[in-house]
Amino acid sequence: MIIGPFINAGAIICGALIGSIIGGHIPERLRTNLTMLFGLCSMGMGVVMTAKAVNMPAMILAVLLGTILGEIILLENGINKLAFSAKGIAEKILPNKQAGQQSHEEFLQKFVGIVILFSFSGTGIFGAMNEGMTGDASILAIKSFLDFFTAIIFATTLGVSVATVSLPQTLMQLLLAYGAVLIIPLLTADMRADFAATGGMLMIATGFRICGIKNFQVANMLPALLLVMPLSALWVKFF
Repeated sequence: MIIGPFINAGAIICGALIGSIIGGHIPERLRTNLTMLFGLCSMGMGVVMTAKAVNMPAMILAVLLGTILGEIILLENGINKLAFSAKGIAEKILPNKQAGQQSHEEFLQKFVGIVILFSFSGTGIFGAMNEGMTGDASILAIKSFLDFFTAIIFATTLGVSVATVSLPQTLMQLLLAYGAVLIIPLLTADMRADFAATGGMLMIATGFRICGIKNFQVANMLPALLLVMPLSALWVKFF
């Protein structure tokens, strides 16, 4: 029985509820500095993951083609609409003054960033696939501890809408866990490494976005995760 994704989702929901309640009691300076710190951590983890690339040209090509595809289909625009709708629905259930004080653009920049950070991190992807293959949920349990505190901090500024991030994350992890038995036997170590490296690139871009350094359209880069493993296999075969 797959339980890791549900533990992870519960941690995010609890963290979001706690953060939305205590947000007004946390100094603005502390909230800002901690948000910047999470962005820095995302970039740090991304650098480590990117360094695992075996076929760097295939990974770079996947990022380029995936981003172009995302831009063509306006993937981020669709996620933005869903994100702001989720914000409205969540705040009707449990209003949050801190989230309401933010501009539309500021909210979307941070919210889409944490969707990527929570749902498409290397730890979550590997943890879900590992549980599907071995039944060991320990990796996702560790991620749940981290996500709990991360959700608290982000919810102090974004409100209870952070809890809705658990939906795409749970869906992604369940798909990976139940599909792992079919997918993993087809993958080589190089393909998995290039996949992790591509995820690292997205996490670096996410870190820049969360810190407000550069507003990368991270959601438009997501198709790269679908392209990198086939491109990695083709690269090894022909080059």
